Amino acid sequence: MSKNESLIQYGTSFQSKIITSLLVNNKFIKTVYDILEVSYFDSDANKFLITETRKYFDKYKTPPTMEALKVVIDDLENDVMKTAVVDSLRNAWNFRESPDLEFVQEKTLEFCKNQVIKSAIMQSVELLDTQKYDEIKGVIDNAMKAGVERDIGHEYITGFEERMNQQARQTIATKWDSVNDLMDGGLAGGELGVVVAPAGIGKSWTLQAIGADAVRQGKTVIHYTLELNAEYVGLRYDTIVSGQPTGNLQYYKEEVLKKINQLKGNLIIKYYPTRSASVATLTAHLQQCELQGIKPDMVLVDYADIMKSTVNFKEKRHSIGHVYEELRGMAGEFDIPIWTASQANRSSLEEDVIDASKVSEDYSKVMTADFIMSMSRKVEDKIANTGRFHVIKNRFGPDGLTFPATINTNTGYIQIYEANTQEGKQTQGKMDNAEEYMRKTLAQKKKDFDSEGFE
Repeated sequence: MSKNESLIQYGTSFQSKIITSLLVNNKFIKTVYDILEVSYFDSDANKFLITETRKYFDKYKTPPTMEALKVVIDDLENDVMKTAVVDSLRNAWNFRESPDLEFVQEKTLEFCKNQVIKSAIMQSVELLDTQKYDEIKGVIDNAMKAGVERDIGHEYITGFEERMNQQARQTIATKWDSVNDLMDGGLAGGELGVVVAPAGIGKSWTLQAIGADAVRQGKTVIHYTLELNAEYVGLRYDTIVSGQPTGNLQYYKEEVLKKINQLKGNLIIKYYPTRSASVATLTAHLQQCELQGIKPDMVLVDYADIMKSTVNFKEKRHSIGHVYEELRGMAGEFDIPIWTASQANRSSLEEDVIDASKVSEDYSKVMTADFIMSMSRKVEDKIANTGRFHVIKNRFGPDGLTFPATINTNTGYIQIYEANTQEGKQTQGKMDNAEEYMRKTLAQKKKDFDSEGFE
């Protein structure tokens, strides 16, 4: 086999990345496994890994786990071969976060398809010589089908092992266990979560709390802001991360910077003027990020109601509803969870619980989203730093539940409690006696003011 008919021409690292792709990308292995020949690889160790990966996939319809490969490798009797295979597998696994895996997969698929077509042409010449004209069309047709995506969907009967070997949803948890339990772990790729609240209640702070916690977990988050500029949103994240009020940040620079440097993940904040950005705008930006090696794990959009629809509708509510549909489509296209916020009606300002009927504009927002929770804070709540989160819709579990919460927008601290916990009962007690608490708080503030000696 000449160099041009093998993968040697692309180098050792490229071959390792092909093995990586077979192990981590189910769609890729389904497309290429039966046209990726062992003979294309130069080392015996890589050939062994390709052979065993194909055998495993043939039987279980899913890529082999590292544990499964370890069992197979342990059965090798040749110690030299065993060491070489372990080294090859380690090299491949180290490339699992490589930003060019998609490029490697495209070039590999292109190479394999070309080899199949070359082989079909050579076979057709032989058929032509023997005057078997009818068979030529079949050979060429089969060759042209090589590398076509074979994923017709999840085959339920034969797909049991595939279901057992991987979680149905790879979720990113929020910072609140009470919410995660309801969502079966958090929001997953392709899903849309919405926070509903009236103006000035804390929608943005809630989105930023979700984003900050994801960054603490080591995730890459892209935050799109259509109201506040990027630097001010950054200051709010500084507040959440450090616990220092925004006005005090400049006095605690070293302390704040120390806490920022302890974060495991990455945060990109992108500003677009109100109603200037559509989902197409965000899609283009995400593609640009991926070209620069930045692959987001989560996207926050603050907020969808003030985005521009890609389709012109006579009524505003229809435009907003379409934006939510496009946003969820974008979540599916990039396989990432997206959190956004939505405005509640003005009539909900003094409501204890904001339900679906209070969601402003198009009700299709509720129909499109996977998870929706509302937050309500009356005047007394703002003084007491309390509030309520109500689950309006939940595709992953029960809804209609209401949770007491501590909400301090001065420091960006938001904590949602189970109602039956000690913290939940204490917070609920504050809200039940809100008027008395507000009276005592105002009286204490007056007393403190008077004690300063002002006349």
